[in-house]
Amino acid sequence: MTINTQGHDYLGAKISETSDISGCSMWQMKIIKNKHMKKTIFHISKMDCPSEENLIRMKLDGLSEIKQLDFDIANRKLTIYHDADNPEIENRLNELNLGAQRIDTIISEESELTEQKSQTKLLWAVLFINFAFFVIEMISGIISGSMGLLADSLDMLADSFVYGLSLWAVGAVVSRKKLVARLSGYFQIILAGLGLMEVVRRFVYSETAPSFKAMIIVSFFALMANAASMFILQKTKSNEAHIKASKIFTSNDIIINIGIIIAGILVMFSNSLIPDLIIGTIVFVIVLQGALRILKLGR
Repeated sequence: MTINTQGHDYLGAKISETSDISGCSMWQMKIIKNKHMKKTIFHISKMDCPSEENLIRMKLDGLSEIKQLDFDIANRKLTIYHDADNPEIENRLNELNLGAQRIDTIISEESELTEQKSQTKLLWAVLFINFAFFVIEMISGIISGSMGLLADSLDMLADSFVYGLSLWAVGAVVSRKKLVARLSGYFQIILAGLGLMEVVRRFVYSETAPSFKAMIIVSFFALMANAASMFILQKTKSNEAHIKASKIFTSNDIIINIGIIIAGILVMFSNSLIPDLIIGTIVFVIVLQGALRILKLGR
């Protein structure tokens, strides 16, 4: 497969008339070479999900020296390709209070940069699965009276917001992305806060136990949905940051689904609502933490 790049100049290096991208799978790349490009590597100790990645992208937006950002969330490493020194890069990273520490700056004689053309179908599929189960678990949680299902539905919604922001990241106006981040963050905080209040109310007034059948069955199907998401994500060998982070998110969701199933089994044997309230509280706190991270994107 080839793409026509005639007449385009990238970072001062002329690209040949056609660029062969045979063998690229989920992410298609054009190689760009520049003999005077610098590469600065940072360790970001508090970067562990796409929220921090989007936060960093927005913070560094507008610095013309930056030509590419490569994120390695698993190792909490950020590599910045730039064609000139600018202390503002490090200053802005420090302002985020994410534990940024510059490791090294290298002058790369033949830097290889990648201009990524994403195949967004993959993340759209995962986003659709998450949003669909947000609706399913929200309705099931209300009908069955399970706080665990309600909390997990909000976690699915939080993931959907992050995936949506990631998909919208390319080409969107920064001010618009920040507005969406703020609105989604506040919305999740309100819902999670109401959920925690409901947990307290049910504990104080000793409500009847939720339907353990609904907890187990719905969570089982949510588990299958997340397993399907993981299968979709595993189909690509890409090391791109969003893919790695999506795998981490999906793994966490699978753990939560298993936790709700276990809580449902405990409710079945004890006829008590306490296991459901415990798992609900844990997941609501996770949702709150995610919402606060998303709010950082809107600053």
